[in-house]
Amino acid sequence: MFEGETTGSLSPVKGVLTKAMARLKIAEGIYLDEGCVETRFTRSGGPGGQKVNTSDSAVQLFLELSCAGFPDDMVDRLHKIAGGRIGADGRLMIACSTHRSQARNRKLAMARLVRLLRRAAAKPKKRKRTRPSRAAREKRLRNKRRKSEKKRMRRKPDPTEH
Repeated sequence: MFEGETTGSLSPVKGVLTKAMARLKIAEGIYLDEGCVETRFTRSGGPGGQKVNTSDSAVQLFLELSCAGFPDDMVDRLHKIAGGRIGADGRLMIACSTHRSQARNRKLAMARLVRLLRRAAAKPKKRKRTRPSRAAREKRLRNKRRKSEKKRMRRKPDPTEH
């Protein structure tokens, strides 16, 4: 279970998960209300079998980005990181059909969503410009001269130089 997560149960409507509102901590001051996450269960791929043995074990999580209320810079980073997983309607989709169990797939999909949001919440460090030291510049030029001299010595002698 995640920090702040509550347990949920399936409603009588097939494929809809009802939950008490829970908040997941993404970063300092940034929380995800689980009410913004829509969960759908679909048939998982793989070998068929009899109709009686099939179940909706694959999970699709949809996060309404406008509902979540994340900072603008985080949403911009999320668009770069998530790429094609954000649809034209502005919803982020995470799918999981790794396990045969619906509960395990849902837990894994939620973990993927939280991991993705935490990556987007982390502000990239600004690059600090540095300059090479005088000794480093001199060393580079010394090595450059040495290499140039070595290559010059490999050439055939120029008969017009004498």
